[in-house]
Amino acid sequence: MEAQVLAALHCAPGPAGAAWVQERLGGDLAYTTVMTILSRLHAKQAVTRERSGRAYLWSPAADEAGLAALRMRRVLDGEPDRDAVLTSFVSTLSAQDEQLLRTLLDRAAEAADEAPATARAPLPDDAPAAPAGPGAAPGPTRHHPSDEARGG
Repeated sequence: MEAQVLAALHCAPGPAGAAWVQERLGGDLAYTTVMTILSRLHAKQAVTRERSGRAYLWSPAADEAGLAALRMRRVLDGEPDRDAVLTSFVSTLSAQDEQLLRTLLDRAAEAADEAPATARAPLPDDAPAAPAGPGAAPGPTRHHPSDEARGG
């Protein structure tokens, strides 16, 4: 039911009231049930709400990708051995997904450092890339401006 309520909110032209959501779901659910679902989604930070008179107007907190990421984060937060869960997850990624994850982590690290990429010291041409974890394949080598001069 939560997924149906979220889908209805994603179709809304803007923040929507519980009655609007109830109508979009075909009216089969009681208004109080829709309110309960919206309140639970709010507690999970999947929706936001703003006061409009005595009622609330509800909006999805993120797009579909953001909601999927929120669910993944909740699962990870609920596990006692985060290292084991992440290791297991990473070891099952396809080569394309692993490369994408590496790229995203590099971007996040660069943003966190708040240093322009040009200010970073390039790796020597023969420096090996560090593997991501036990049994991981070596990552891609970093591009160096002199590669273009050498035709590479």
